Formats: sequence, C-alpha cells, structure tokens
Amino acid sequence: MEKLIPDRLSTLGHPQRLALFRLLMRRYPDRVPATELAQALGLKPNTLSTYVNALMQAGLISQERVGTSLRYAIDMDAARETVDYLLHDCCRGRPEICIPSVNSDAPGDFRMTDKKYNILFICTGNSARSIFAESILRDIAGDRFVAYSAGTKPRSELNPFALEVLEQKGHDISVLRSKNISEFTEADAPALDFVFTVCNQAANEECPAWSGQSISAHWGMPDPVSVVGSDAEKSLAFHQTYGALRNRLIAFTSLPLASLDRMSLQKAVDEIGQTYEERILK
Repeated sequence: MEKLIPDRLSTLGHPQRLALFRLLMRRYPDRVPATELAQALGLKPNTLSTYVNALMQAGLISQERVGTSLRYAIDMDAARETVDYLLHDCCRGRPEICIPSVNSDAPGDFRMTDKKYNILFICTGNSARSIFAESILRDIAGDRFVAYSAGTKPRSELNPFALEVLEQKGHDISVLRSKNISEFTEADAPALDFVFTVCNQAANEECPAWSGQSISAHWGMPDPVSVVGSDAEKSLAFHQTYGALRNRLIAFTSLPLASLDRMSLQKAVDEIGQTYEERILK
C-alpha cells in the first residue's frame, strides 16, 4: 500500500491523465468506449492508449472488450481506497478538517421527510431527454420533488417529436422551455439535492461544481434526436426513450430517501443507471 498510493498519485499528477480519470468518474458506472474518450478529450488514439495504460497499471481503471470495442471504467474500490488513505493518513486525529460539515438545511440532507427535493436533469440540447425526465418526475412525484432540466448547449426550441410524446402522455408542455445550466449556478438558483446527466455528451463535458451536498449520477441514454428514418421510426425512438426514463424515475421515486444514508443512496442511483446500460450492451 505504501508504494501503491504514491504511484497512483503520481499517475494522477499528469493533467491529461487526471482529466481522463475525472471524465470516467463522471461517467461511472458506465464503461466508455475508447473512441468516445479520445473524442471527448481531443486526444489521438495512441496518446489515449498511453494514458489508459498508465491508469490501468496504477489500478485506477479497468478495461473490458465488448465486441470489437475496448471500454473503460473507474475501479471505484481503488478510487475509494486511495481517497480513504489520504483522509486517514493526512487527517489522523483531526477529522473535522477533512470531513465537510453538513448543515441540516443544506441540500443532501436526505433524512428530512418533510421537505421537497430539488432535482436537475442535464443533457446537451435540453430539447428531449432532460425535458422528458423533468415532465415525468413532475407528474409522478410532484408532491415530493421539484424537477428542473437544463442543457450544456441548449437548443432554442424543444424537439417537436418530444413535445408530441409528452402531449400524448397527458403532460402539461406549457411550462417547458429550453434552459442553460448557467441558470442553476446563479446566486438565486435553487439548492440542488440531485443532479443527473441523461446523455453521454453532457457527462463528458466539464459541468459546474454544484454547491452544497448534491448527489449526482449519470443515467446516459441514446439520443432519439439522432435517429434517422421515417417519422414513424423517429416517433418510436422518442416513445422508447420516454418509457425508459419513466421506468428509471419510478425506481428512483420508490427509494426510501429518509432511511438511506448518503453512501447507500449514491449506490442506489448509480445502479438505476447501470441497469439500463447493461440492457443496451446486451
């Protein structure tokens, strides 16, 4: 351990290896194709290969072959082990320095049963997937959650196929608009309890660091906007996306938030995202 931890820290001391590690951490528990990593970080394939090999040798990430594609994921046990070592070694006898204090009124206090939780769904365009999630959550659990959505590069108009699906499902589309995530970093923005990315591209980008104790997770889904074909085929893709998000949100709203500690809750929301990804890979 005494040699392993310095090796890991030395590996992460390289800015681009650290950027790769952080991207995979944002995408956890996804297994991300090498081609997508290279594109997101602007790296040549051979350069990416050098970086992933270094992180694998340090035990920080794992590799898996899916068909002809190599996919990479964070080794969360190793990441926790490294952070735990730093906390226990550097903060020995002084945990108040290393463990952030949690105000009972701050976001992330999941043992309060009489509060509404603020939740933000993020995708790139904020025209379909995140709009679906916002609308679904508002309708199935609006008494417990305040739902918002935003985009890293929002489109000026919502996707017409998405609006058609929402109208068919009985949602009120008059309250919807495309928003930039910058709205949620302003001083008067709502304090967020949960932040979920619902597209891979948004998760690959550097999003703002959310204040407070927000729990975040990645629920990546294929983009129905990118589907080509007839209007019927496009409509089917949007209906499938809607149904998959609704299933996830039903699972999420069924979680006993008031009785789960933070670590258990984080694990639960990660697993909701992972279940869908595994169905895609199969």
